[in-house]
Amino acid sequence: MPERNPPEAPGWTWEYTGYDPATEGLREALCTLGNGRFATRGAAPESPAGAGHYPGTYAAGCYDRLVSSVAGREVENEDMVNLPNWLPLRFRPLPDDGPPGPWAVMDDGGFLDHRLTLRLRHGTLIRTFRHQGADGRVLAVAQHRLVHMGDPYTAALRTVLTPEGWSGRIEVECALDGAVENANVPRYRDLDGRHLTGFRTGTAGPDTVWLRCRTRTSDIAVALAQRTTVTSGGPVDARREARARCAVHRLRLAVADGRPVTVDKTVALHTSHDRAVSDPFTAAVERVGAAPDFAELLRTHTVAWEQLWRRADVRFPGEAGRVLRLHVFHVLQTLSPHTTDLDAGVPARGLHGEAYRGHVFWDELFVLPYLNLHFPEVSRALIDYRHRRLPRALLTARQEGRAGARYPWQSGSDGRDETQTLHLNPRSGRWLPDRSRLQHHVGSAVAYNVWQYCQATGDEEYLHTKGAEMLLPIARFWSHSAVHDPASGRYRIRGVVGPDEYHDAYPESAAPGIDDNAYTNVTAAWVLGRALELVGRLPGRRRRELAERGVLDAEELARWEEVAHRLHVPFHRGVIGQFEGYGDLAELDWDAYRARYGDIRRLDRILEAEDDTVNRYQASKQADVLMLGYLFSPAELADLFRQLGYELTDGTWRRTVDHYLRRTSHGSTLSSLVHGWVLARARRADAWRYCREALEEDVADVQGGTTAEGIHLGAMAGTLDLVQRGLTGLETREDALWTDPVAVPGLSGFGFTLRYRGHWGIGVRLSGDRLTVSVPESAGSALRIVLRGRPLTVRPGETRTFTPARGGR
Repeated sequence: MPERNPPEAPGWTWEYTGYDPATEGLREALCTLGNGRFATRGAAPESPAGAGHYPGTYAAGCYDRLVSSVAGREVENEDMVNLPNWLPLRFRPLPDDGPPGPWAVMDDGGFLDHRLTLRLRHGTLIRTFRHQGADGRVLAVAQHRLVHMGDPYTAALRTVLTPEGWSGRIEVECALDGAVENANVPRYRDLDGRHLTGFRTGTAGPDTVWLRCRTRTSDIAVALAQRTTVTSGGPVDARREARARCAVHRLRLAVADGRPVTVDKTVALHTSHDRAVSDPFTAAVERVGAAPDFAELLRTHTVAWEQLWRRADVRFPGEAGRVLRLHVFHVLQTLSPHTTDLDAGVPARGLHGEAYRGHVFWDELFVLPYLNLHFPEVSRALIDYRHRRLPRALLTARQEGRAGARYPWQSGSDGRDETQTLHLNPRSGRWLPDRSRLQHHVGSAVAYNVWQYCQATGDEEYLHTKGAEMLLPIARFWSHSAVHDPASGRYRIRGVVGPDEYHDAYPESAAPGIDDNAYTNVTAAWVLGRALELVGRLPGRRRRELAERGVLDAEELARWEEVAHRLHVPFHRGVIGQFEGYGDLAELDWDAYRARYGDIRRLDRILEAEDDTVNRYQASKQADVLMLGYLFSPAELADLFRQLGYELTDGTWRRTVDHYLRRTSHGSTLSSLVHGWVLARARRADAWRYCREALEEDVADVQGGTTAEGIHLGAMAGTLDLVQRGLTGLETREDALWTDPVAVPGLSGFGFTLRYRGHWGIGVRLSGDRLTVSVPESAGSALRIVLRGRPLTVRPGETRTFTPARGGR
């Protein structure tokens, strides 16, 4: 049987029974194993791609660019590459005479009692089943899989095969398969997905085979080596084969009734992006040759995961707690401490599938707040990804006739704008112009992430160096983009697309974009304000250095100040307008469309298929204006509007929340998350319903098949941050933890551990609105807390409970 870990505590496993081809893609995505450097989907090792199976392996930052012909146009796309498949292991009983029968595959009808168990605490996937062949013989199979969290270049698969009621021979084939392509997303299959070329295969010693190749245009060298060992079996007849795109180790084993045979497959994966590696091929062969046996790999892998969980676990009651733990698991498989050695950003769909082509959007806005308080070194590495692409952002702005830095809506290997120019509507079959590259608010997200990281860590050096080098050019971009309107005395930002994404033009207008998106303008004002604050805090020598390099121009600061206080924010009928003219759009008959279609999350596709456009209606895909309530506390948001010369009362904000709740289709997994966060402040009785919807987005695949194409990493991390900061009202600013607890009806107590600046292992627990904070004895100093405006202190070794009304006790 597989190596045994101690029994899992409740809430630490994710389990599937039986086999359903229609949901296999979902299971494969949610059973992905990874270590922050590479990840492999939870596909069945014996079944090839097709019929619902998709075995994908992805390395962070490994992209390739190809040109395809689509709708009569040449379209260039850069994709995160599906690397050679290291999983293949198939088996079949051998007859006493005559030719062998077919290999066992999941769809042959012979798989009985199939069970998948994802063990979150130990980072392993256990699979058990019984297979009955056409001749009636039954083979019990148990598999134990890991992608090593300690050694980020190694993976292993243990397979234990036990005959039931017969003795004889079986054949087992372990392989490295290079005959793969990017084909996980059906709507991309008209595009060229063959990213690998230059295949070579071979053998190394009696138990090792290898495969090497490279990507077609980015020329990344990829090498895998596989070591196969057999224990507990009878005589072994082994043969190794080096085929054109496949390296195979084939074994014929004598087996006896009830006696298990164990086949261990250990794999090393290297690319030319790896550090301290001269040649990926040599590194892979040497690493797999030196790897310990499966038991030792499992032990060290488990230790690595235990160390991560000490810093990351969320203690939350019930089924919601189990889902939150699954979210932690998948965040850490995509973004672990190993990420700090990589040039990689936050792929919106994790390392779990090929949706969005593995691109980096603004999802770090939802991911970094969680990481800042648990793995700040990972946050810093992800911000460094943006800093390395600052030259490209500067060039992009310059090419567009603007000053400063314009970060792309979709980023990949080198920071150019990877946003597609066409997208397919599956309902109509039409390829349509894609204007989402006008989501310039991604630059504000980069600036926000820089600022929040430095607030959480106290890393002033980073703020004054790389942080300033990003934040100041982003502020310059917004200052230059804002055009003065003499009639109103305000500044306008025209021709953009906001977070909503449905509205990319005015009705009947040929010009792309809309004007004065409230989210874009308010966050631009925030960026300009923080940039001015930063300039005031910079040491004189650093200011001179930035001025000499052209990053800072003292003469432009007066304009920054003016724009930061005079940007236009539209209002209509007593609520914040999503953009100028939003209130003039037609109202949609929501009830009629729900009755006709049921699921209207992708209302834009429904309307386009009817030869209509969502641009005509007051209808949003996801939170847009309400995103402001996600980024900023009520007090901060009121201050921002006051800075701009507007009064934002509690009543105005509540009316704004109600207005957009009724007009949002939730076509993004981030939407329920943001609405839950906002309602936790504005309308608490309804908050938990949206919170629960956010938790179910991936596990229930509420978007109707999209999870099979990769998890929604931002939504997963966002639910963790909703618990960590949203329900506790936690903010990191002014050298203190600011809290404003939210008592959500129907929610019992929960807790977590965080790291804040020099304090490790701070314990936080919320029960109702009673907040308990503990500081470990080892902390170097007292922790400053501001509870609803009241300063409090918790000293090393203390545990204190606070309530908003009575203070500490």
